Amino acid sequence: MPEGNKAAVAAVAADAVRAARENAPTPPLPLFDRELSWLEFNRRVVAEAKSSSVPLLERLKFLSISASNLDEFFMIRVGEIRDLIAADVRHETVAPAERLDAVRTHCRDLLGRMYACLNEQLLPELRNSGIRIERVAELGKKDLAFVSEYFGRELEPILTPLAIDPGHPFPLLANLALNLALVLESERGDTQIVVVLRIPETLPRFVRLGDSRRYVPIEDVIASHAIRFFPGLRLRRTVPFRVIRNSDFAIKEDDVQDLLKSVETELRRRERREVVWLEVESDSLEALPNVIVLATGLEAEDVFIANGPLRLRDLMQIYRENPDPALLEPPFNPRIPTELATSEDIFSIIRRGDILLHRPYDSFTAVVEFVQAAAEDPDVVAIKQTLYRTDPGSPIVEALANAAERGKEVTAVVELQARFDEKKNITWARHLEQAGVQVVYGLVGIKTHCKLCLVVRREGRALRRYLHVSTGNYNAITGRLYTDIDLFTCDAEFGADAAQLMNLLTGFSVAGVQELIASKKPALQPKRFIVSPMEYLAWTIRMIEREIEHASAGRPASIVAKMNALVDPTVIEALYRASRAGVQIDLLVRGTCCLVPGLRGYSENIRVTSVIDRFLEHARIFRFANGGASEVYVSSGDWMPRNFIRRIELTFPILDPELVHRIESQILPISLGDNVKGWTLEPDGTYRRRVPGDEPLRSQEAFIKIARAEAVRLGPYDEIIRRPGSFRRKAKKRKKQQQQH
Repeated sequence: MPEGNKAAVAAVAADAVRAARENAPTPPLPLFDRELSWLEFNRRVVAEAKSSSVPLLERLKFLSISASNLDEFFMIRVGEIRDLIAADVRHETVAPAERLDAVRTHCRDLLGRMYACLNEQLLPELRNSGIRIERVAELGKKDLAFVSEYFGRELEPILTPLAIDPGHPFPLLANLALNLALVLESERGDTQIVVVLRIPETLPRFVRLGDSRRYVPIEDVIASHAIRFFPGLRLRRTVPFRVIRNSDFAIKEDDVQDLLKSVETELRRRERREVVWLEVESDSLEALPNVIVLATGLEAEDVFIANGPLRLRDLMQIYRENPDPALLEPPFNPRIPTELATSEDIFSIIRRGDILLHRPYDSFTAVVEFVQAAAEDPDVVAIKQTLYRTDPGSPIVEALANAAERGKEVTAVVELQARFDEKKNITWARHLEQAGVQVVYGLVGIKTHCKLCLVVRREGRALRRYLHVSTGNYNAITGRLYTDIDLFTCDAEFGADAAQLMNLLTGFSVAGVQELIASKKPALQPKRFIVSPMEYLAWTIRMIEREIEHASAGRPASIVAKMNALVDPTVIEALYRASRAGVQIDLLVRGTCCLVPGLRGYSENIRVTSVIDRFLEHARIFRFANGGASEVYVSSGDWMPRNFIRRIELTFPILDPELVHRIESQILPISLGDNVKGWTLEPDGTYRRRVPGDEPLRSQEAFIKIARAEAVRLGPYDEIIRRPGSFRRKAKKRKKQQQQH
């Protein structure tokens, strides 16, 4: 964008945002309910678990993922609705109590579908394939002896029965933990005792019977031997149950003097927050002692009676322990782009031109090597990096620690408020500090969600900046499971923008950031970057408005936007206006979508596609036709209020024509054309699975084929990711041998 127009454009965009919010359309903006749209997304995940076209163990994995997703939904979304009810919030379009009723109904229906899938499809098919989940009552003498010995060796020494009576405090029911309620009575039958046994998290959920592929749920093992703790009593019944607690929290700047200590305090409080959901494995709620139900403070509508083992997320254990090729997707090892598979150092390669990765088809190994090379290169003087979610034993974290120990200036912005990764990030932050890294914890109330690594290298008498920016985390595990876009560049303007952004993250308070937002001449003046919360929303509205202007003038006008979620009403209203103006809009939204497509007078020109497949669609890509001079941008942030207002997000342009062409002619059209794993959002809020027809197109499979044809094969990912420079060493060896010959 020309510099002279930047200020004027920003002012126009800001005015557009204010106008959109101050002049809400009448009648009310057509929007799908956010929670119900998310539950529709999880139904699509369950549909993969039910699909006979998916390999059996992959279906089990999808069911496990859907259960994990639903647990988080209860902890965060249901927890938030309950907070609104407790605060007596009345200004919302739909009353929080009504929203809660609708969510309960849909969650109960979804859980019913999940257990039906398990009991009627997956378990019978697993048995036919030699993998069995059995009950203790079904076992023969040899297996019973094994289970008894296992209980005595592994369980009995660590289990602690907790009686519920006036002499004992009611036990803390840990969030998501499995528990057994035991109802006992004296031999005369005149005294009843209720005991809770918490099932240890340190042992496998399913006990494997020797070397076989047969399993018994750990709660079944405990229930069948629990009487050992109570000589002289009779065990009347055992009931597995678990609670889910409200787990969201927000730290207010006014209350914080030390962010790390504040996060640790909130984590301790989270362990005792109110219960929002209760699950019981039984025929009826009456089986669970009333004293436990009363202690949760829940109504009957907040209780689910499960027809099978609780915590279906634990089925992932069965998936991981049975790597049967016949029951899994064909293996795929990510490739390394041809331009990186040479004997040259990575900085020389980047100097020749920008490099785009489309993960996981292109390997995350290249990202690890970039950071490791920076740590080891004697000419590198500084590394500055953001860390949002990373993996155990992270090679990225170790490279940063190594760089600091070598005397380089290393700064890491570690986001302590990354939901459910808070404890991990606290551990990483302390590890990096001990290694000499300058660790910054981010901004209170504004999560640092952007992903970038800035390397400063001395070359001759000058310093050059090298940069990695991405839509995905610095995480080697998700690096092979999530689809993301990465860019390596040494563009001077990109580097200067990255330096400004890192200075903002390390040198400003929340108040300082808020002042930047309000200022007409902010200190952060990037030339290439679009940064949230300063300008991401205004930029988005401006880009949509520009397409409206092109359409009105008869020039090419279209938008293709790929993201995880579309929720923000200001953006949705702008998209409706664009549709009415004739702008063709294709949206690739994996999860929640509050926009209503195909609605007369609003969105006839909008199509919404969702792709659910073996890899989690995670990249955010925006393509604007711009009257024939198209522009492509990549972002760390979705189109949600939180990404516009409460997060540091980074959106950046793709400038290299070849890379733009790759996104425009390959990545986006193949994704949009998926008729095997693609779903189309209908105006009534349901999703219709597409029918392949004569020319089936499975986008992720197509990208795998492209990677195999155009990139260089590496060894097994789990090995290569720990020694990412090995392929370059092999290339050097080959080159040396060729020179000798």
